[in-house]
Amino acid sequence: MSNPPAYILEPVAKARAKLETFAQDRATFPGEVLLDMNVTYLDRQIYNPATARYDRVRLRGYQDTRQASPSGVDTPLVGPTIDVRPGETVRITLNNMLPQDSTCGIGGGSANTPHCFNGTNLHSHGLWVNPSGNGDNVLVSIRPGIAFQYEYNIPADHPAGTFWYHPHLHGSTALQVSSGMSGALIIRGDRMPTPTETGDIDRLLKQPDGSDIAERVLVLQQIQYACTDSDGGITYDCQPGQVGGIESYDQFGPGTWPASGRFTSINGQVLGQLAPAVAGSVERWRMIHAGVRDTINFEIRRKTGSAALRALTAADTDRWIDQNCGEDPIPYGVVAQDGLTMAQVQMRQQAVLQPGYRVDALVVLPQAGDYCLVDAAAPAAASVNQLAPSRRLLGIVTAVEGETVNGEISTYLQDWLISAAERTMAPDVAGKVIDDLKNDMRLSSFVPHPDIEPGEVTGEQQLVFNIDVKQPGGTFFEIDGQPYDANRIDRTLPLNGVDEWTLRSDFVSHPFHIHVNPFQIIKIVDAAGNDVSALGADDDGDPQYPGLKNVWKDTLWIKNPGTDPSTRYTITVRTRYQRYIGEFVLHCHILDHEDQGMMQNVRITLPDGNGGTVSGHH
Repeated sequence: MSNPPAYILEPVAKARAKLETFAQDRATFPGEVLLDMNVTYLDRQIYNPATARYDRVRLRGYQDTRQASPSGVDTPLVGPTIDVRPGETVRITLNNMLPQDSTCGIGGGSANTPHCFNGTNLHSHGLWVNPSGNGDNVLVSIRPGIAFQYEYNIPADHPAGTFWYHPHLHGSTALQVSSGMSGALIIRGDRMPTPTETGDIDRLLKQPDGSDIAERVLVLQQIQYACTDSDGGITYDCQPGQVGGIESYDQFGPGTWPASGRFTSINGQVLGQLAPAVAGSVERWRMIHAGVRDTINFEIRRKTGSAALRALTAADTDRWIDQNCGEDPIPYGVVAQDGLTMAQVQMRQQAVLQPGYRVDALVVLPQAGDYCLVDAAAPAAASVNQLAPSRRLLGIVTAVEGETVNGEISTYLQDWLISAAERTMAPDVAGKVIDDLKNDMRLSSFVPHPDIEPGEVTGEQQLVFNIDVKQPGGTFFEIDGQPYDANRIDRTLPLNGVDEWTLRSDFVSHPFHIHVNPFQIIKIVDAAGNDVSALGADDDGDPQYPGLKNVWKDTLWIKNPGTDPSTRYTITVRTRYQRYIGEFVLHCHILDHEDQGMMQNVRITLPDGNGGTVSGHH
């Protein structure tokens, strides 16, 4: 990789000299988690199963300066995992070493036309932290040649769970995230539940010797690089000697991901072999949808065939899975959504991840052998691309000899959890935890937020997504009938208020995401008036909504299987605005939709004591 030019290096060096930049070393700096990352072009290679060869790519990415030696072409295009504990401070210095970009800060035109591809910033997706200043502030623009340090002060009572980080500069978010600019952020807690306070599920998920159970962090990405054909257009058929990249929003849009023939990667690896597991052991799998434009229906199937998988086109994977990956998916126990522990372990054969989602699952591979990780087909209405996609293979994991599980995995997992509770829980709470686990594997002692009751609600909010294709001059991506305006505050809400939100989409489906405060799902009503959010409900074969009633999340699919308001679902959620004031955003997490206007500014401010809110110094 060529060195950045002096006009980039010199300003960054001067800026960095003014910032506190340390190695990540808790022994030297107790309570501090410190990273120093360059944002720069990376020369890498990505395996292309369709051609059984590696494609050269040059993509914007994170370069961790802590690495002892320079990263090479085989270094995965995924950011480093950040591990942090409640009460600690995360400091991340971003050094923007990309070339200057004349489209940053342009005047005139539409702010919702993708632009400033070499500007950047950072979002800690799902964290309950300050959105202002050096906190989780996505309203700043770090231009080429500038260094900036983010500071996330993690509250001592922050829920333990699975979160992630990625760029969030309006106009270039999709392009940068699709280049692999994302990584896991794991909060590891150790609060023991008490008779009056809930605790962290991490205290329960322990081996007999007291150590944590084995875990896997699975960052799922769609790196949608392309090359140039003989006519100067975009082609996904990169030839030897060509270098793939992402330099245009022409690579995004309905149907582009399936048409690309690319495969979702796990931690930067396409069709990779994951680290081995031990048969019969309970593992915690932290799945993060860090992609832009695909719906992932995650399955685990026993590999029964012996066919090689390295030369495998996307079009052939459905047949390959039929022939080599068994008939029945292996069930696993979902314990958290979007990093927040649920009230009950839900046994599933398939977890649906929309862009931005996280799912924590307790996985048991019942016997030694190979297992297929599969992105299963979904109903068209459940998919970002509004198509019923072919299944895709994600990777293989091998279970080595251990304990063979002959009975129901749900019973095996329930017995394991009860045994863990007997070992780990304090005497004053052990009985309640064990009784809960015996009663449908309930986890009421570990849910991080209390239910929001109707009497607690102090206000209401309405939100409608829409893509306006009827206006002359182009397509407009809107919320509540308006595209994004950086200078407009769309919602001013009082600190400590509690709102009930009604969410709908008038034109196809969109994943809703709001920063800072999570929300609790109250009901999900289809176009015919049926609430499909209860566990065991039927939503015409779509598995993503049943079981979400009363679950806490920060990102949620707002479903409309058509292009008319008559087919839309109506979703009701409730949220509390706690602890933090300041400005942040809500948006569609199909990130090219966000970049083109499907976003709003939200301001949380102090109440004025008379039913309104305080503005400025008035």
